[in-house]
Amino acid sequence: MTVVWICAVAALYYASGRLGLLQQVVRGQITPLWPPTGIALASLLLVGLRVWPGIALGALLINIPLGPSLPAVLAITAGNTLAPLCSYALLRRSGFRTEMNRLRDALALVFLGAFTGMLISATVGSSTLHLAGVLPAGGYWTAWWVWWTGDAMGVLVVAPVLFVLHAARWPKDTPPSRWEEGSLLVAATIGVGFLETAPVPLTFLAFPLLTWAAFRFQRAGAAPCALVVSTFAIIAATRRSGPFAGHSLLTDMIALQAFNGAAALTALLLAAAVTERNQTHEEIEQACRRLAEMAARNASQPGGPPVLPDGWDNEGQNGGRARPP
Repeated sequence: MTVVWICAVAALYYASGRLGLLQQVVRGQITPLWPPTGIALASLLLVGLRVWPGIALGALLINIPLGPSLPAVLAITAGNTLAPLCSYALLRRSGFRTEMNRLRDALALVFLGAFTGMLISATVGSSTLHLAGVLPAGGYWTAWWVWWTGDAMGVLVVAPVLFVLHAARWPKDTPPSRWEEGSLLVAATIGVGFLETAPVPLTFLAFPLLTWAAFRFQRAGAAPCALVVSTFAIIAATRRSGPFAGHSLLTDMIALQAFNGAAALTALLLAAAVTERNQTHEEIEQACRRLAEMAARNASQPGGPPVLPDGWDNEGQNGGRARPP
């Protein structure tokens, strides 16, 4: 099974890398969205460290036809492998949960998994190309910025979707109105995506959709919505259309990744905050039901000792946990 997982991760890494290269902007191999980083980190978190050879193999297969020389290819492959491993170690140390049902999980994925871990691949890759003399004059920082933000965006918009798919279950007893609302959200997201590529700068229309998805569907709606709006924004930037027309490459990339980062942050943080709020509300309701049950039992036995619900001790605590409100 380990060999099967390694081959599967390598195949997914390679296939998603080929898709990412369709929107390359620097030297045919640096793209503003690099999906393999999200696949690599998600596979490490969901399957374990045993799949890291699949990440290295996929990165090697992607870079062989792109690298200027064999040593450069090996160096870039090492950077692309070490970056998700570093992100994995940081997230495990922080107590990250792939369910992302806490605000701290969303913050950890953003600042540790994406922004910090991907510094390794961007620095190693850009420095390797610079030393090989294949970057244009003065293009190091542009390449570094696009590389770093592209890898970070892969973590922010691809990994959460994979977490959703891993935990997905067919909903039961879902009212028809819920399906209708979900279908309307999908249609609206695709429509706004096409508007992002129009000559009129309308990228800001994505944020009401992200807010809607996060509040109503939490992570299951916010993560795919963020992926879609970011993908359409990248298409607009590479075509130099809409708000990305008439600017330099560096300016467009800064504007693009600022939008993508804001969209991902809005979706993930709002979804996590709403999920955490809903869980707290459910815990309060459960505590109230248990207190009502205790009061009903005591009222039915006047003059006797208080009767507590099953599992509660004499101090009103349940299994050593904090006393309910």
